Amino acid sequence: MTLMEKEINEQSHILDTVHEANTPTIQKLVAKMKEKKCRYAYFAARGTSDHASIYAQYLFGTYAGLPSGLACCSILTAYEGNLDLSDAVVFGVSQSGKAADALAVMEHAKKQGAVVVSVTNYADSPMAKVADFSLLCNAGEEKSVAATKTFTAQMYVMALVVAEYTQNSTLQNALQQVPEALGHWLPALNQSIDSFVSRYRYSNDGFSLGRGVNYPVALEAALKLQETNYVRMKGAAVSDFYHGPLAQVEPGTFVILFASHGPVYKDAVAMLSKLDELGAETLVVTDDKDLAASRQLSVRTPDVGTDAASVYFNAV
Repeated sequence: MTLMEKEINEQSHILDTVHEANTPTIQKLVAKMKEKKCRYAYFAARGTSDHASIYAQYLFGTYAGLPSGLACCSILTAYEGNLDLSDAVVFGVSQSGKAADALAVMEHAKKQGAVVVSVTNYADSPMAKVADFSLLCNAGEEKSVAATKTFTAQMYVMALVVAEYTQNSTLQNALQQVPEALGHWLPALNQSIDSFVSRYRYSNDGFSLGRGVNYPVALEAALKLQETNYVRMKGAAVSDFYHGPLAQVEPGTFVILFASHGPVYKDAVAMLSKLDELGAETLVVTDDKDLAASRQLSVRTPDVGTDAASVYFNAV
């Protein structure tokens, strides 16, 4: 078993500890957000952490009704802009807690009186020290270099913030199911994975597609294949893929499509039909048992009631 596989298999336990370890801080953070009447959320991150932040954007908008944005860090670090973040909750998201440009955004936000939050794996990191509230991944050292367990931990801890802020019982209950369900599901995934991996072993390029909360997972899947297998993968939103990139699909093109039950499920299925017409070799990752059964290449994931939570099975 590789280091990366080992760390992937740790995720069930890690998500369990994330919930327990961060709940008191999350409760205090949410109280402060409501006291300050934060009008929007702002995320400063890079790479994998940026993808986790896009997921959080969807949750803040969908469940909390708060607009949110991803920081263009160079506005502050290179162009010396002066962003007004005074009524924002600002998240600095970094596995190491040392991302210099994200740290600069946090420092700028703090001077303006924003509620500043770090999401890191290290309590003594520069970003954690600057933050008003430090949320921790509790993932241990990530020896494989390629981020896996910290990605899902970042997503999970920010989802817990939204669940606490909104007191949405559907989201709360679904998130609570994830660690145990993930622990039961991962061994079965490990046993079946060879059946489709060999099919794509010699692929040099391809596409990874998702919509809604699965869009950042599609981006992360592409990134992981780029950095670990040197495959020229392009991650894209299903809705954007029609506008140009679809023209590159030809018979045999390698595509990963994430299709979870939820508001955008029908859009993923419509894209799948189009990919089939074009002859793509599409691996479908879905919680729909009928769709999974109908496909030659599929990964069936657990259905935990909302795509905001089922996305974690896609993310591993």
